[in-house]
Amino acid sequence: MKFKNFLLKSNSLGKLIILVGVLILMPLSVLVFFPEELEYALAFLLSSLFSIILGASLCFGLKRDNDRDNHWKMTMQHGYLTVFLAWVYAFVVGAVPFVLANQLSFSHAFFESVSGWTTTGLSLIDVEVSPKIFLFHRSFMQFCGGLGFVMVMTIFVYGKQSMNLYTTEGHQDMLMPNLKKSARAILIMYLSLLIIGTTLYALVGMPLFDSLMHAMSALSTGGFSTQTESIGYYNNLGIEIITLALMVLGTTNFAILMLLCKRKFKLVSRIGELKLMSILIIVSTILTSLALINELYFKVGESFRIALFNILSAVSTTGYSTVSYVNWPSHLIGLLILLMIIGGGLGSTAGGIKLNRIYLLYRVTIENLRKRMSSSRKISSLNYYRPEGKMTIGNNIITDIIGFISIYLFVFFVGSFSLAWAEGSSLSDALFEFASALGTVGLSIGITDPSLSVMGLIILIIGMILGRLEIFIVIIGIYSGILLAKQKFSKG
Repeated sequence: MKFKNFLLKSNSLGKLIILVGVLILMPLSVLVFFPEELEYALAFLLSSLFSIILGASLCFGLKRDNDRDNHWKMTMQHGYLTVFLAWVYAFVVGAVPFVLANQLSFSHAFFESVSGWTTTGLSLIDVEVSPKIFLFHRSFMQFCGGLGFVMVMTIFVYGKQSMNLYTTEGHQDMLMPNLKKSARAILIMYLSLLIIGTTLYALVGMPLFDSLMHAMSALSTGGFSTQTESIGYYNNLGIEIITLALMVLGTTNFAILMLLCKRKFKLVSRIGELKLMSILIIVSTILTSLALINELYFKVGESFRIALFNILSAVSTTGYSTVSYVNWPSHLIGLLILLMIIGGGLGSTAGGIKLNRIYLLYRVTIENLRKRMSSSRKISSLNYYRPEGKMTIGNNIITDIIGFISIYLFVFFVGSFSLAWAEGSSLSDALFEFASALGTVGLSIGITDPSLSVMGLIILIIGMILGRLEIFIVIIGIYSGILLAKQKFSKG
């Protein structure tokens, strides 16, 4: 991969930058309902205009070079670097409106932007005094971040390199025979659920603006709220039930949701990751309910309500909460950490290791034990069900899963120890906070606040980025960038 190829032979990065510029304009729609916040419009206009001009320059200014060398094809390294740079650019531009409007320092604004685009939900701002346009900006970043930039770009602009970039960004399943139809099907599903969720929230008593913000964040498993106390502020069973439903839908593979729409219930019931999620939620909710009854003296009904919501929030990697975890016993904190590490469904908006990988690791481990205990018994090939149907667990899949889980856990422990050192906090608190960042969850035990040190900010930002881009995109993207830089400077 040559430096000239990257800059001149593809306009994919330019398209993604234009897309970011257009998305940054969307918060201006809030001014129709809150015209008193017109003073903040320029901050968004300047950010958007710069992105659109920059992206257009990359797309059209270099189009002639593309035409002359139309035989050139995007390599996987190029794809990883393109996606990585697009996300990094979005992180920076997403922070700019906060800075231009004097809402946050750049470091805090960058943290907020990363937390938004990665659908994490950790926050440093006071949501109760922040202007509505910036609350919308945060939630809209989460809503779009849940889909991914390549997914959104493919819906409107389908190029020759779209499939490569689509796969590189971490999307696995095809809902329709071709990529563009799949992307549009997902968008229609996503927007429909957003409208339904917003309407239901409003019907049970949540203010309309809050309804839209929470629907966007719950569906994207993001967790940004318009209230400091999150969903617990409303103390409304109806709101909690709607949030539970949106979190489940958000953390479920889009391909599985499509199967449900097509009424293919038999195939859905066989999908391994769905079975695992159901077992995790049921068992964890029962254990947590019992612990809350015995150790925090909650009533049975109240304990079950608190346990179900917060367990599902952790495993879906949404990050909404109804109570503070300060007084929770250590074993329950450990359970939440485990659930945040496991994460949600592959091909969904959720983070974490992902249920599908954990399920396959479980199947491989059990099969290995069976072979060791009964060497005379013939072992058939391992099969499992995905939305596409029955699949075989091959050696390549096993290698990929073990490699990913190993590096994920390595990053988790290194990040947790580093955070504990940087903030002078207990290791258990650091494990919780970094698991939340790496899993793009957003639950906090108290470390993340405006007093967070610069080193703590950096550690959590790195965790959120690695979590959303699934580590390998970042590693290969940086490695590819270094190779490009070496090639350019060696020629110079």
